[in-house]
Amino acid sequence: MGLGSLALADLLQSTTAQAEQSPTNPLAPKQPHFAPTAQRVIHLFMNGGPSHLDTFDRKPLLEKYHGKALPTSERTERKTGAAFASPFKFHRYGQSGLEISEIFQHIAQSADDLCVIRSMHADVPNHEPSFMLMNCGDGRQARPSMGSWVTYGLGTDNQNLPGFIAMCPGGQPTVGAQNWRSSFLPGAYQGTYIDTAQAEPDRLIENLRNHFLRPGRQRTQLDLIQTLNVRHRETRPYDSQLDARIQSFELAYRMQTEASDAFDMRHEPQSTREAYGDTVYGRQLLVARRLMERGVRFLQIWHKAGQPWDAHDQLEQNHRGLAAEVDQPIGALLRDLKQRGMLDSTLVIWGGEFGRTPTMELPTPGVSSIGSGRDHNHYGFSMWLAGGGVKGGYVHGATDEFGWNAIEKRVHVHDLHATILHLLGFDHERLTFRYAGRDFRLTDVHGHVVRDVIG
Repeated sequence: MGLGSLALADLLQSTTAQAEQSPTNPLAPKQPHFAPTAQRVIHLFMNGGPSHLDTFDRKPLLEKYHGKALPTSERTERKTGAAFASPFKFHRYGQSGLEISEIFQHIAQSADDLCVIRSMHADVPNHEPSFMLMNCGDGRQARPSMGSWVTYGLGTDNQNLPGFIAMCPGGQPTVGAQNWRSSFLPGAYQGTYIDTAQAEPDRLIENLRNHFLRPGRQRTQLDLIQTLNVRHRETRPYDSQLDARIQSFELAYRMQTEASDAFDMRHEPQSTREAYGDTVYGRQLLVARRLMERGVRFLQIWHKAGQPWDAHDQLEQNHRGLAAEVDQPIGALLRDLKQRGMLDSTLVIWGGEFGRTPTMELPTPGVSSIGSGRDHNHYGFSMWLAGGGVKGGYVHGATDEFGWNAIEKRVHVHDLHATILHLLGFDHERLTFRYAGRDFRLTDVHGHVVRDVIG
C-alpha cells in the first residue's frame, strides 16, 4: 500500500502540469515541470514577414547574380524574377562577430546576447495560416495561443494585471484576436488586447476608471455581483466561461490602480524615455519592461496593425523605414533588461511568420507594381532569441547559398515552441489540456527541443 501511494502521488504530481485550476483564481502562480531558466516572455512580432536576407542572413552570392537568373530555383507563391541582392550592408558586431544588417545598428550593440536561428521553416507561404502557426501552433484549426498556454501552465505573478497582454497600435493585425485567443482553454487565459496608439493610461485601456462611483461603493457593488455569480456557479460546476467572467470582474477592479501606474511613463527618468525614443513603438517597449517588472507573464508586441513588413514593393524603403521605428526601442529594451538583471530570466523573441525570396517580385496586379520587392518564403527564414537561458552570440543553422531553403540544423515552428516551453520549465509533451476526448498541446504531435540554442 505504501508503494502504491507513492506511485499515485507521482502520477498526481505529473498531472498537475495539466493544471487543475482553482475556480476562484485560475491565474495563481504554479510550478513548471522542472527548474526554468526563463520566467517571462516578450514576443516582438514583426508581422508581415521581414526578409532574412536583409536583416540577419547575408548572402554574398546574391551580389554576384544580382539581376540575373539564379542557377537554382524554388517553388514560390508566385513566379518571381531575377536574383535580388540586399540593398543593405552587413557588419560584424561584438566578440562573436555576428553579421547584422546596417538597419539594426542599435540591436547590433547586443550582438553577444543574441541567438540567431537562420534555419527556421514553416508550412505555407500565406499570412493567415502562418500567423496562426507561429502564434497558436496550427495554421488551420482553432487552437490556444502560445501566451495562453504559458499562462495556463505558469499562472502570473501579479493578480492585479492580466497575465497575458497583446499590444498593437492602430487596430488589430491580420486575423485579429485569433492571434491571442484561449480557444478551448479557460477564458481567463485569453490575451488582453491593448491599442497602444494612445499614450495616456486612461485612453490606452477602455473604461479603466469608474468616474461615477467612489472605490468603496464600487467594491460593495462588485461584491454583490460576485455573490450572485458564485451562487450561479454552484449549480454549474466546471463552467470555464463563468469562471472567466468572475475573474474578469475582479481583475478589472484591481487594475484601476495597478494599470494606471504601469502604463504611466512619467515615472521613468527622462534619460530612460529618451533611450527608448518618443515614438509609439518606443512607448510600447518601455511599457513592456514596466509590465515585466510587475509580474506579467507573457507580452506580445506587434509592430502595427495589418502586415507592415510585407515588402512586395520597394523593399529598401519599406525595411529601412520599419527598422528605424523598432531598432532603437529594441536595442534599449535589451540593454535595459540586462542592466536591471532581468534579461537572464526574460526570454525575448524577435521575428515574423516567414521570410522572403532571394529573387525579385514580378509586377503583379494588386501585389507589386515596380518589381523592387520580395515574395513570401516559408522554406527558410531567421528569428532571434535573447536572454532566458539561450546561448548568446550564437548562430544556429543555415539556409542554402542563396537563402531559399533551411538546409542545416532545420528548426520548424513546432520545434521553436517546444524550445520556448523548455526554457520556461515545461516538457512540451506533458503540458496538455483534455478537450473533445483527447489531450491537446501547443506542439500538437510534433516538436523537438533545440538543445543547441540553450546556454
